[in-house]
Amino acid sequence: MTSLSRARVARRIAAGAAYGGGGVGLVGAAAVGVVLAEVRMAKRHVGNGHSPHAPSADGLYGYAYAGIAEPPLRLLMLGDSTAAGQGVHRARQTPGALIASGLAAVAERPVRLRNVALPGAQSDDLDRQVVLALADPAQVPDVCVIMIGANDVTHRMPPTRSVRHLSSAVRRLRTAGAEVVVGTCPDLGTVEQVQQPLRWLARRASRQLAAAQTIGTVEQGGRTVSLGDLLGPEFEANPRELFGPDNYHPSAEGYATAAMAVLPTVCAALGLWPAEEERPDVSRREGFLPVARAAAEAASEPGTEVAAAMPTGPRGPWALLKRRRRRRLPATDPAPAGSP
Repeated sequence: MTSLSRARVARRIAAGAAYGGGGVGLVGAAAVGVVLAEVRMAKRHVGNGHSPHAPSADGLYGYAYAGIAEPPLRLLMLGDSTAAGQGVHRARQTPGALIASGLAAVAERPVRLRNVALPGAQSDDLDRQVVLALADPAQVPDVCVIMIGANDVTHRMPPTRSVRHLSSAVRRLRTAGAEVVVGTCPDLGTVEQVQQPLRWLARRASRQLAAAQTIGTVEQGGRTVSLGDLLGPEFEANPRELFGPDNYHPSAEGYATAAMAVLPTVCAALGLWPAEEERPDVSRREGFLPVARAAAEAASEPGTEVAAAMPTGPRGPWALLKRRRRRRLPATDPAPAGSP
């Protein structure tokens, strides 16, 4: 599927989400049903003998900066098993801990991490997670990272409904004053147990949802980072290295790859990234595009960021497409025992 046709599908899904439609499908219903069965069998196969619980990484990061006058930045993780860090055994290997440590190093300021993500969650669980996130008006997060979408595809949630829930979550968090970064739907075509041609169908469905998620997020004032094609080629090339022991969730190296892609966007959302890198770099094929086209390109470009850029014009909302340079993550410092 070309980026232009993916943009049209994504635009239709996002429009359906905004105006209450529910009939726009990702791919044919029969095909999605087969993908669903295949991925569920894969999950049953790969999950045997492994804990369904992710290690808790909540707590304070950046001890070296604990003496400064400014209070810690508040980072919140929402979403599914990827956001929770399922598949690794140590808290410091989870994406939340990796992003918190990296953010502390860039900001030179402590970061307090809280994770309300739920393994197995679909986008309709974001409502509950946002309620938890905003329960204390005095502790509104400075930045929220949402990773969601894979379970929506495997459980056949209508994509318009999926995007509607995500857009609502982004809007509520932004209204409360938090910056929001969404890691879009990962590439289900990388799961080894899913064979061709189902792997192609899973990849297509994942990319279509990722593009629609981008439109919905950007229209509510958030930013997105493409995770699907970031992890896809690397998982395919190094499955034993980048998949975890269950061969379904990322390993520590896989989560580090995702965190390195998300961290620059988190820093940029907080105004912490170098100003010269905020300008589009033509040599990296960055620039301003209609949001649907930017979303479609991001869905098939590793680590690509999309953020709102201009008011709505004759061709609809516009966005800035960025391919940020990733920076090596610092070693994580473990959260103190008993940290909230």
